[in-house]
Amino acid sequence: MSIDIEGNIKKFKSEIPDDVALVAVSKTKPNEDLLEAYHAGQRIFGENKIQEMTDKWEALPKDIEWHMIGHVQTNKVKYMAPYVSLIHAVDKLKLLKEVNKRAKQNDREIRCLLQLKIAEEDSKFGMSKEDLTHLLLDEGVSKFEHVKIVGLMGMATFTDDEDQIEREFAYLKETFDELKQEHKQLHILSMGMSGDYKLGIKHDSNMIRIGSAIFGERK
Repeated sequence: MSIDIEGNIKKFKSEIPDDVALVAVSKTKPNEDLLEAYHAGQRIFGENKIQEMTDKWEALPKDIEWHMIGHVQTNKVKYMAPYVSLIHAVDKLKLLKEVNKRAKQNDREIRCLLQLKIAEEDSKFGMSKEDLTHLLLDEGVSKFEHVKIVGLMGMATFTDDEDQIEREFAYLKETFDELKQEHKQLHILSMGMSGDYKLGIKHDSNMIRIGSAIFGERK
């Protein structure tokens, strides 16, 4: 059965609020699939492997906004620094330093989201609220000229228990609101994927990451 990527994109665009950005998670998908989404009007694509994203960036239209949504290894930052638009999952100061350094070499400013650990699963990355707060107040971070921390992201526990997901999203939203009072530059709250994006939007997410519900299941 062929997947109607164009139809799926249009359905999401018509259903989600205008102020919610749709990141089409295209990891492992071929360029033809991305082009089908592109021709349906999609411009933001999310990848979780830097090499794969770089290959796609080189091959595909240059007005695509590339988001790195996976865990980032510091030694790979240099490969995406020339073009990446937003890095979703920053969870340590060392990574921010490297992003600033590589962005400077490319004469760019790279936007980043800090990842708050909201899930109970050990496999999920992210910072504690305390560590995240300290990072935002770090004097060194405030001097970075080529990195802009623009928001928070989080991934809920992979579970069918909607109450648990709601609690985790509510915690992320509460943290975001609290930090935004001190740090006015925070305006992106990225939470919600194919299985739980409606709950994310309910808790004021303004950026959702949708993969299988657009492109079909991954092999």
